[in-house]
Amino acid sequence: MDTRIQFRVDEETKRLAQQMAESQGRTLSDACRDLTEQLADQQRKALSHDVWLSEQINLAFEKLDAGKSTFIEHDQAKSIMAERKAKIRSRSVNP
Repeated sequence: MDTRIQFRVDEETKRLAQQMAESQGRTLSDACRDLTEQLADQQRKALSHDVWLSEQINLAFEKLDAGKSTFIEHDQAKSIMAERKAKIRSRSVNP
């Protein structure tokens, strides 16, 4: 079922927006619909990411609770990450 969205803007804003939409072969309603759909897609992605992140955090705590975690000192972690970054960068330079 479709839903109607209404909002108010001043006449000048409406006129300019209509001109821009018409120059693109669309109506102002089409442009507003496209923007609304883009915003909804962005929100879906954000919600999906939030679910994924929560799952990853829960898995990490389950691993910790099960005694299967390995802790690395900060300096060692920095070194490992520097090596990984260098390896990735070298792949992009030398394909």
